[in-house]
Amino acid sequence: MAPLVKTPSRRQAASALLALGATLSATACSVANSGPEPSSGAAASAVRIVLPEEPPTLEPCDASLTATGRVTRANITEALTERDPGTGRLQPALATEWKQDSPTEWTFTLRKGVKFHDGTAFDAKAAAFSIDRTVNSKIDCNVKGYVFGGIELTATAADDATLKVKTAKPDPILPLRLSFVEIVPATTSATAKVREPVGTGPYKIAKWDAGRSLRLERYSGYWGKAPEFAAAQYVWRAEGSIRAAMVKSDEADVAIGLAPEDGAGDSAVQFPNNETSFLRIDAGKAPLNDLRVRQAINYAIDRNGLVASVFAGLGKPAGQLVPEGVTGHSTAVQPWPYDLAQAKKLIAEAKADGVPTDTEITIIGRNGIYPKAAEAMEVVQNALTEAGLKVKIQMLDVNAWLEYLLSPFVKDSGPVLLQAQHGNQAGDAAFTMGQIYGTKGAQSPYGTKELDELIAAGEQASGEERQTAFAKALEYQNKDVVRDAVLAHMTGILALSKKVAYKPNAATNDEMRLAEMHPAG
Repeated sequence: MAPLVKTPSRRQAASALLALGATLSATACSVANSGPEPSSGAAASAVRIVLPEEPPTLEPCDASLTATGRVTRANITEALTERDPGTGRLQPALATEWKQDSPTEWTFTLRKGVKFHDGTAFDAKAAAFSIDRTVNSKIDCNVKGYVFGGIELTATAADDATLKVKTAKPDPILPLRLSFVEIVPATTSATAKVREPVGTGPYKIAKWDAGRSLRLERYSGYWGKAPEFAAAQYVWRAEGSIRAAMVKSDEADVAIGLAPEDGAGDSAVQFPNNETSFLRIDAGKAPLNDLRVRQAINYAIDRNGLVASVFAGLGKPAGQLVPEGVTGHSTAVQPWPYDLAQAKKLIAEAKADGVPTDTEITIIGRNGIYPKAAEAMEVVQNALTEAGLKVKIQMLDVNAWLEYLLSPFVKDSGPVLLQAQHGNQAGDAAFTMGQIYGTKGAQSPYGTKELDELIAAGEQASGEERQTAFAKALEYQNKDVVRDAVLAHMTGILALSKKVAYKPNAATNDEMRLAEMHPAG
């Protein structure tokens, strides 16, 4: 039996402003009438944030989607546990402690005195309902595929403050998985998603003016320390230069998703995010169903050049979606070398064997997924064309792009390379492998029996055996499956007003915690 887990009190991140080592200079333009309401005079009571895109939804069980999670997680809704992005340590949130009773049984002791935004009490019934809604319902929660990937479990309330969770198979990281289940009242629909959730977080939804702005207001009944800003006002602008200019002209306090050339100047803050950019290869459709073609795609891309030019040196070439510091990372998997001659040779060999290499391949890109997203895909398009493939680009906004990202996938689309980005903020390869590479993964249009078995071995292991098993799965994927072309581990830039103190961290892109923002001075 595992010992009782008692961890420190809820994380309170330091409020000191992150120093910027080098000033990024550029000229900002005026952005008249483009800022969020209220005006700068109310900035002490409301922090004003400009995003690259409007959240597609605030549905809690889709909070593993970046555009949703950065607003929802730890602001509107909370989970039983939470992971400190700095130390990787799992900490209490709505659960105060937990213990493993047997290989398949866990007990969670819940925090008392917590109320939802609608005034109802948080208890074990609500926790059990939220887990069941996320994992066992038919509403296609992204968290279900991303975090649980076919894991069978049941959650029951032993009493108001005690939750029992039983899994069909041993799951050594269940408390970590539950950090992605946002808790909602038992009155929430279990048959349909909700756009505006009720949670227990420090902020509640005040007004969502679709297409224009979203306002959150401080929840007076919050169980923890009250955040310093009374409200948060979100707007969205697709152009990074406009987002940066809004901070410089005092029309916003925080702007995320910036590139060096966006002109944030001395308001720019660099931070290490946990995102890895990649191209998902539709390996079930010709000509992408030929291993040589998938290898050629990887050889044709000059990752060093891409990082140096398009990403302006922010980030580093990558060979796998599981970065250093995450359990399962393999030191044996390195970025593919740039070898255009080898790419051309492989394409020619495939063509000689009857592979229809002249079939047009579509790069499905996403506007705003990271700075200069379209430019990055143009670089890839040129490289693949030079290697001997026929490639076109189609850039989509987030809602249309999600139809390609998530199962069930768009049918009759022809062969596709999907521009994507993956952040493993949970710190374990289980949150990458099953959903992205498994045969039945929520984001996987292709898998193999052999890789499924290697992934399953990693999921059941613990300690060093878990590290070794997942590394083996990654190495097999890179050598024998080649289901993607990993591009780069990314570095983030945000612009920060001098009126706000905030220290971004590796989780900022996925969950921007308003409680960690403070009036400066």
